[in-house]
Amino acid sequence: MKKFIFLLATLLLPIFYASNIQAADREHTLKVYNWADYIDMDNVLNNFPDWYKQQTGEDVTISYQTFDINESMLTQIEVAKEDYDVVCPSEYIIERMLRQGLLLKINKDFGNTPNYTDSVSPFAIEKFQKMAPDSTICVADYTVGYMWGTTGILYNTKFVNEEDIRSLGGLLDPKFSGKIFMKDAFRDVYSVVVLYVYKDEIARGEVTREDLVANVTKERIERVEEYLNELKHNVAGWEVDFGKEHMTKGKVWMNLSWSGDAQWAIEEASHVGVDLKYLVPEEGSNVWFDGWCIPKYAKNIKAASYFINYMCMPENAILNMEEIGYVSVIASPRILEWANDADAYPNTSDLRYFFGPEADSVHVNNVLYPDQKVIEHCALMHDCGDKTEDLINMWSRVKGDNLSTGMVIFVCVVLTLIAIGFTIQAINKRRKRKLQQKKRNHKKQ
Repeated sequence: MKKFIFLLATLLLPIFYASNIQAADREHTLKVYNWADYIDMDNVLNNFPDWYKQQTGEDVTISYQTFDINESMLTQIEVAKEDYDVVCPSEYIIERMLRQGLLLKINKDFGNTPNYTDSVSPFAIEKFQKMAPDSTICVADYTVGYMWGTTGILYNTKFVNEEDIRSLGGLLDPKFSGKIFMKDAFRDVYSVVVLYVYKDEIARGEVTREDLVANVTKERIERVEEYLNELKHNVAGWEVDFGKEHMTKGKVWMNLSWSGDAQWAIEEASHVGVDLKYLVPEEGSNVWFDGWCIPKYAKNIKAASYFINYMCMPENAILNMEEIGYVSVIASPRILEWANDADAYPNTSDLRYFFGPEADSVHVNNVLYPDQKVIEHCALMHDCGDKTEDLINMWSRVKGDNLSTGMVIFVCVVLTLIAIGFTIQAINKRRKRKLQQKKRNHKKQ
């Protein structure tokens, strides 16, 4: 027993000692919790310690971890009380964390270092303020935007004409049977579909897009569910990440997609001769944002604040955009110059909403930077509050009955064959036992 205790102590002591060292040196460690593949690791993240040393004279080590869904990140903060210093949630989670008091204010006193957070587009700041739980909260004190985009339809021009799907109603056409991938993300899908099913009410001025997306009701859920039940006969599958790869291979014709994923797929498909395009439905869609926040249990607020400022530097914003394919909220002249390319994009767009008056006619990639007319039809997603469970139940009903008749028959046949196999196996075992019993009885005689 003494040997066991000694061995156990020998094994645990280094772990205990290392954890104490980490705890003691926490003021020189920055814990970052971000989406996977959502930063330029080599040129941005790994260079932060040197930049921080130059600005503050202090050393810092980065502890970097990733998550795959907002809810898993929130659980780590809300339930496990993990001491992450910087996290990167989406808009509806930021709204929920603000409501629950889970965020700390960002310290924007950077000494002699410029405040690069001032370069965030007023468009993004305005949208972020809509996440405020009440009028007393200034959201910009608690979070700084990172990336943003829209949700739309990625389509293969070989099989689909833009005119056919300019409206979300076009996806219901029977000729698209089994040719559509839908995002397995109930909030995103609801936020797009609800604008289509209420398009007439919007046109009559009876309701706004912001209200439709922000205020979930039983009636609105029912109307969205009705559309999705009709659409699912054309749905080949529900996906979160693999849809864009299938689009590049021509396995499906359309995919409800996030703009950044759409841009990646368009570029990848072009290498193999597949022409993909992206559009936002004429009824409108959602505009989404991810932002940097400092959680309630953070230990290194100073380094976290500097990190957020560092991520807003225009040169770092460009490196991150080039690496991950999404669009930064930074709207400095350097970013506009980087995005403006008349040779690649001959048509002009109105981006005054994002860059200001000087961007009334610029040449940009409209997948990444939508024209002002498109943005006017987009609304910000919100936390659904006590209606979240109703949305989840609706989503389960829609997806749960997505088996075709042929698939149902196939499943039934497989289950029947399995049952027959178990029955035959059981019969053979009984016959074997009976034969063995006869042999034993014969020996006794």
